[in-house]
Formats: sequence, C-alpha cells, structure tokens
Amino acid sequence: MRCLLLGLTPAPVSTPPEADRRRWVILLGALTALGPLAIDAYLPTLPTIQRELATTSGAVQLTLSAYFAGLTVGQLFWGPLADRLGRKKPLVVGLLLYAVGSLACAASPSIEWLAASRALQALGGSAGVVVVRAVVRDRWAGRAGAEIMSSIVLVMGAAPILAPSLGGLILGIWGWRAIFGTLAVAAIVVLLALSRALPETHVPPATSESLLRGAREVMQDKRFVTYALASSFSQAGMFAYIAGSPFVFIEMLHVDPGVFAILFGTNAAGFVASAQLNRRLLRRWEHTVIAMGASVVGSLMALSLLGLTASAAMSLVPAAMLVFLYVACLGLIASNTTAAALEGQGQRAGLGSALLGAVQFASAAIASAMVGVLADGTARPMALVMTTCAALGVGSVALGRGTDPQPDALPAS
Repeated sequence: MRCLLLGLTPAPVSTPPEADRRRWVILLGALTALGPLAIDAYLPTLPTIQRELATTSGAVQLTLSAYFAGLTVGQLFWGPLADRLGRKKPLVVGLLLYAVGSLACAASPSIEWLAASRALQALGGSAGVVVVRAVVRDRWAGRAGAEIMSSIVLVMGAAPILAPSLGGLILGIWGWRAIFGTLAVAAIVVLLALSRALPETHVPPATSESLLRGAREVMQDKRFVTYALASSFSQAGMFAYIAGSPFVFIEMLHVDPGVFAILFGTNAAGFVASAQLNRRLLRRWEHTVIAMGASVVGSLMALSLLGLTASAAMSLVPAAMLVFLYVACLGLIASNTTAAALEGQGQRAGLGSALLGAVQFASAAIASAMVGVLADGTARPMALVMTTCAALGVGSVALGRGTDPQPDALPAS
C-alpha cells in the first residue's frame, strides 16, 4: 500500500519516448479493457446463474442493465474528479472499487445482491474508460493522439475476442463465481502495474470551476460537440449490430450458435485490425480526413445491408461480409473522432471524456432499444438503425471538419 500512496504524488512528465510508449499503451489498454471484460466474460454464465440463484431470465438480464447503468453514471463522476485531483488517484480508487465489486459478485447469495454488486463493479471499471482518454489527451495531440488511441484499441480489443471463450472455460472448470474472482485478481494486477509504471500526467489547477460551468464550456465547443456526436453515432451503430445480430444470424439465417460466436469474434478482430491500419493511414492523412472517409464507406455498407434485407433471398455470406466491413469502418472512426473531440479540452479533458462517454452510452442504449422496438421478424430493423446511425455520423464528421485547424495551426505531435 505504501508504494501505491507514493505513486500518487503528482509528477508531470513529458511525452514518453518510444521505448516507454509501448508500456503506456499496454497499461492504458488494460485499464480500458477491464470494463468491457466484465461484460464479455460474464455472458456465458447467464443461464447457469439463473439456475443456481433460482431466478428468472429477466432478473438475470437486469444484472447486465445494472452494469451499464454503473458505467454511465461512473463516467460522469470520474471525469470531473480526474480534472480536480489528477488522473492517478481516481484510477487507483476505481480499480479498488472494481476489485471489491468483483469479489462481492463472486459471493452473491441472491440475484438482488449480484445486481447491486455489478453496479459497484461497473462504477469502478468506468474510471479506466474515462480517465484513460484524458491521459491520452494530456500527453498526445492531433495525429499522435489518434495513433495512441488506435494502439490502445489493439490491447483492449482482445476482450470481446477472447473473453467469452475464457469465461466459458472458467465456468466449466470452477463455476461462474470464479469468473468474478479472476476479474478481481486482474484488477489488482493492473493496480500494481499502474502504481509503478504510470506517472501523474495532470496537475490540477489552483482553483476549480463548478461542474455546471465546466460542462457548459465544453458543450459550447463546436469541435467537441460535432466529433463527440460522430463518435457516439459510431458506437450506436455498433450496439445496433450487437443487439440485432443474434436474431438475424441465428434465427433468420439459421447459423449455429458456435458459428455465430466465430462470426462475432471475426467482426471484433476486424474492428481491431482497422484501428491498427489507422496508424499507417495517419502517416499520410489527417485523422479527421480518415474519419470522414471511413464514415462514408461505413454508411454505404449499412445502406447495402438495408437493401439486402429487402431481398427475399437474403443469404449468409453477403450479409456477413457487409456487417464485417461496416464494423471495420467503425474501428477507423472511433479512434480519430475521440482524439478530435478532446483536442481542445486541456484542463477539462476529464470532464470532456466523461461527457463523451455519457453521450456514447446514451446513443448506444437508444439504438439497441430501437432495434427491439422496430422488430418485425426480419433483418430490416437492425440494418435500418445501423444505416441511420451511419448517415448521422457522416453529417457530424462533415460539420466537425469545418472546425479543423489549418495545417500551420495544428498542435505539435
């Protein structure tokens, strides 16, 4: 504990050299991945939890809703705190809450206890999601910030690819409670690494402005608003796909659940791969130019999928290819629009990151709900929501491009 407390002393650092950069990326990626990991590793346990805790499937689903609620509320809490106290303290406290929440999940005697513990776990996990974006903004700007975000996606992208299989393996050997125990251990390991490898990147101002005033200033920044919306619409399109794809592929196209898991993992791999392609593209083009191109291509893929749903002979291969390309485009959009949104926030990077995350989750919740509301027994609702999100994303990036600085005014990388 002494080393943790010593590690909290603010010690602003310069942009890390290349040798240290990889360590930063791995650590920041791990911090970001803990939140999603608690979702993806948990999914295979739902039927078992329902049976062992003698509850209903609806009640088990509420534990997932509690987690999303904790992620949303937590981001609004940790962001302003990171601006006032520095980045490292909230991360340490968040990781401790995540570990305690995970252990409480493992010890749950009832579904109500589990839901409350999941909310606590998410509250802690959200610190990594929101503060990591602020740390990146502290140390890198412009193209460099977008490149770092792409590298972080590579690390955190392993979660949706590997976590369901890992969760299923642990479930089969030790039971569902061991999954939460494993998550608690992972949080402690990341905490120890954080205390040693991540210096403080933000010195809080001598006087702190009110939260409402800060939020008002952030929301008056047209560049932040337009690119935050673009990032949010891309996330909304992703959640529309996540919400609708099990029905479309398993029920409509009669894909075996095991094959669907492979398709799901392949799409996640496509998202990660495109984020890595982004690092190469950034050597030639500005990050906002790449976001614009990817938004246009993604909208064409979604529109093509919508057209395919009108065909009575809709088949697996073209549908899977269009979805893969659409998700891959999101990997190019997410890193670049996030970096662009936070470029001008400076001392308010934590608050800006929190507002960005809240808008993203709200958009994602609306999009996934709309897929259910519009359900008509076809793939059309999923494709329609994806297309709408893609079109709105194109418009948002186009508006954001109008706020881009001239080449000679770009911040130093």
